[in-house]
Amino acid sequence: MAALNQMKMQISAISGNESFIRSAAAAFCVPLNPSLDVINDIKTAVSEAATNVIIHAYDKPGENFIYIDAELFDGGLSIIIRDTGKGIADVGLAMQPAFTSKPEDERSGMGFTFMQTFMDELEVKSVVGEGTSVGMKKYIKSE
Repeated sequence: MAALNQMKMQISAISGNESFIRSAAAAFCVPLNPSLDVINDIKTAVSEAATNVIIHAYDKPGENFIYIDAELFDGGLSIIIRDTGKGIADVGLAMQPAFTSKPEDERSGMGFTFMQTFMDELEVKSVVGEGTSVGMKKYIKSE
């Protein structure tokens, strides 16, 4: 798949940037003429991935970054959201619906489930002490 367009972004891992990340990802895919439903799916999944970084990857907010690599290809969007934070010891467990590492924060533990539901492909890689990478693809049929 040859890239039609590419985007790389590095932004502070703070909650105030979550809406910008979500909007940037949605705007980036507009050349493929997605439906509003597809745009909303992308925004939801990207929002969940960014929120996971903000909440779980780092101990001190604002001192680290969220890295976003996006690529448009003929028929879709590929996006990777990664961090250089704590990592996930058991990705399989973390991807289980309702699992949360921060129950004291009243988290629902549905982030990965939402990503799987709203995107066509999801791949999570993580190394404890080095960070996590969440790769997602959404296939887009022009409206």
